[in-house]
Amino acid sequence: MEDKQSGRVMLYLHPQGTDHLIKNGNPLFALYIEFNQLAPALAAALPQGMSLEVDNNQDMAHLVHLITNEVKSDRCGAKAVIARYGEILLVRLLRHQLENGQAKPSFLAGLADDRISRALVAIHEKPEKLWNNDALAQEAGLSPSRFKQLFAQLVCETPGSYLRRWRLMLAKTEIERGERIDKVARKYGYRAPDAFSRAYLKEYGLRPKRTAKPTIQ
Repeated sequence: MEDKQSGRVMLYLHPQGTDHLIKNGNPLFALYIEFNQLAPALAAALPQGMSLEVDNNQDMAHLVHLITNEVKSDRCGAKAVIARYGEILLVRLLRHQLENGQAKPSFLAGLADDRISRALVAIHEKPEKLWNNDALAQEAGLSPSRFKQLFAQLVCETPGSYLRRWRLMLAKTEIERGERIDKVARKYGYRAPDAFSRAYLKEYGLRPKRTAKPTIQ
C-alpha cells in the first residue's frame, strides 16, 4: 500500500493491518497479495507490518508512479499490469528488509545467498525428488559439510527439516483441494500412509483426514 501523505510503501501480512490507514490516512492505492504455501514461512520471517520511504528511492518511486497511473487510468489490461508491477514492488520491499537486516534468519535469508538460494529453488521446483544433503550441496556448489553448516546458519534448520516441512505444506494444500491422501503421501516421498499421517500430525496437530475436503453424498 502506498501512503500519499508519508510517501511510504507499506506491507502488512494480514489485510486487517490496513484498516486504520484506509479509514484515517490518504492512500493512493492498496494491493492484496496471496502467498499460498509460502504464507507460514513469510509470517515467521517478517514483522507484521513494515514500510519503506520512497522519496529517496528512485526505483521504488518509479514503480509507485507506474501503478498509480494504471489504477487511475482503468485502461484495458490494467489489472494484469498492476498485478505484475505489484509483484515487483513486493520483491523490492522484501529485498530491502533482507539487505537492512530487518528479516529474521529464515528461507528469505537463504534466498539472499546465491549458493543456498540455488538449493532452495531446487527444493521448491522439484519437491517430489529424492533429495539428500549431497545432492543439494551439489546444487549449491558447496561441500556437503559446508552446505549443511551454512544452510542451518541462514535458514535456522537443517536441509532435511526444511524439505520435510515444504513437502508437508504442499501436501496440506493438495489435500485441502480434494486430492486423495494416499496419492499425495506417495508423491512427497512417504511410502507408508502411517508415516505420512504421523509426520502430518506432528506438523499440524491433526491427521490428514481432518484436513481432507468433505465428500458430498
